[in-house]
Amino acid sequence: MKKIIHSFLYMAILWVAMSFSAKPERNDQPFTILFHHYAGNEILKLDSVNYKNELGQTFTVSKFKYYISNLHFKNAAGKDVFVNESFLINEDEEDSKKIVLKNIPEENYISVDFIIGVDSLHNCSGAQSGALDPINGMFWAWNSGYIFLKLEGKSPFCKTPGNFFEYHIGGYKQPSNCIRKVSLQPGQKSRTVNIKVNVLEILKTPTTIDLEKIPTVNDHRNATTIADNYSNMFELI
Repeated sequence: MKKIIHSFLYMAILWVAMSFSAKPERNDQPFTILFHHYAGNEILKLDSVNYKNELGQTFTVSKFKYYISNLHFKNAAGKDVFVNESFLINEDEEDSKKIVLKNIPEENYISVDFIIGVDSLHNCSGAQSGALDPINGMFWAWNSGYIFLKLEGKSPFCKTPGNFFEYHIGGYKQPSNCIRKVSLQPGQKSRTVNIKVNVLEILKTPTTIDLEKIPTVNDHRNATTIADNYSNMFELI
């Protein structure tokens, strides 16, 4: 009888040990996304450096900020992880260029997707808090919607007062839908993703923007053209 009891206890202990060992280790390390702003191959600097577009027009940048929303991680097995939040990335605020996410499982993700802008649900919800708080200067009170991207600066080619150019891009309805999806493919398993954001792409790919002809955006055609361009400004580094 003692042998039977001992055998039973041994099997029970072994089963418990195997159950615990089968569980994946908890990963408390956050998943971090870092945005690095460039103008071509140069680190972007506000107000102090002259850059050139594809037409050779010189300009400086005084403001550059945009929304990243609805992050979507996918692993090789097709498992999806969604983060349905909006993050405001602002060149003038260093901390904003670092997104720290908790409770993201440790996986080898084959794609990291997001949208540039704010989805229709949040656009229809009025002014909100956090990254979507109107205090951030990214909400059109007159249009009851969010500005997805702001690029402002000066160029001697702009015939505006003070030689200013100003691109405030937004809109989620056709024909003014400026929401764009970005899909990046990390090449290795890592808890940190570094993304290069090239501001020059806003002015050149796939459509070259003439600062003299388009110093501001007042119609949906130019807005969606620039939206097509800014969808190409992200790449992994």
